[in-house]
Amino acid sequence: MQYARNVHFQIKTGKEKELNTLFEKEVLPVLRKQNGFQEEVTLVNPKGAHFISLWDNKMNAENYGTSTYPSVLAKLSQYIVGTPQVETYETASTFARA
Repeated sequence: MQYARNVHFQIKTGKEKELNTLFEKEVLPVLRKQNGFQEEVTLVNPKGAHFISLWDNKMNAENYGTSTYPSVLAKLSQYIVGTPQVETYETASTFARA
């Protein structure tokens, strides 16, 4: 069963585009190197962001959360307000275009 991590936070005013560029150029390549990483969905609007990563299993998601996520958070910190909230889920289903 897949596992999901939802990291959500507020973005500093006017920093949405810069955050997205940083994510694509610096964070996504790090994620792609992680064992078990499968996909990322990033949702951004002026109220905040949700970075949802899908993993092949809970163990790989947790390993990322403890070993690599702190350095990713350090890169993002200049664009966010407060402390991001991390929620984890077992993925009940995913749907692709038929």
